[in-house]
Amino acid sequence: MTGSDADRRWAESMPAAYEQYLVPVLFRPFAADLAARAAVLRPGRILELAAGTGVLTSALLEAVPTAEVTATDLNEAMVAFGAARAPGAVWRRADAQRLPFPDAAFDLVVCQFGVMFFPDRIAAFTEVRRVLASGGRFLFSTWGPLPAHGFDAAVQAGLERAFPADPPQFLPTVPHGYSDPALAAADLRAAGFAVEDELELTLEGRAASAADVATGFLTGTPVRAAVEERGDGPAVRAAVIEEMTRLLGPGPVTAPMTAYVLRGAV
Repeated sequence: MTGSDADRRWAESMPAAYEQYLVPVLFRPFAADLAARAAVLRPGRILELAAGTGVLTSALLEAVPTAEVTATDLNEAMVAFGAARAPGAVWRRADAQRLPFPDAAFDLVVCQFGVMFFPDRIAAFTEVRRVLASGGRFLFSTWGPLPAHGFDAAVQAGLERAFPADPPQFLPTVPHGYSDPALAAADLRAAGFAVEDELELTLEGRAASAADVATGFLTGTPVRAAVEERGDGPAVRAAVIEEMTRLLGPGPVTAPMTAYVLRGAV
């Protein structure tokens, strides 16, 4: 998926659905952790990449209240939604591979579950290094393998049930397509960073129901476009929910989610 294709697919989705159904379950637990790691570094100027609807942005504003936070995303709809959700930050549309900021403008660059979407990660990491001041850090997270994420694995199982011959491959190839921490560390080094830290982190997500998580993916992510290209939306939703409920259980559901957190230093 190219940068323009990714932008189009996110623009066609619904940030509100993403925020309502997915952010509290998948992203808020990791945002609190990443913001705490950022606060330890005591940055004065923070740049966030792929900020989405602003879950990490809000956590950064709370954890590092003295810092100037600039939040960016490639997609205009996400920027507009995030700016309303976390107005304490400066919001800008920006391509991570061509950052519209001068050299050495930030002490810390952070990115939560966004690097997987960069078409050329080394180019993006090189841009991050350019905008970091001497002694600056780059802190980011990426999802682990798909089977190590209870919710995403259940969604993919539901899609495979709905489309046995041609299931959408967004989840295994994009969110979980950068799940080798050794590769991520190698890309950091190729961009000129020293790898200071690399860790595996498993947290638990909680959702009101499997149906809520399914709704979030089917209406608030690029999975929506892939399903629309293939056929009957209501039937697909029913099949995905049924399979996810079989795997996760009825009513409130919990599942482990594994990610990797890396920190590079200039």
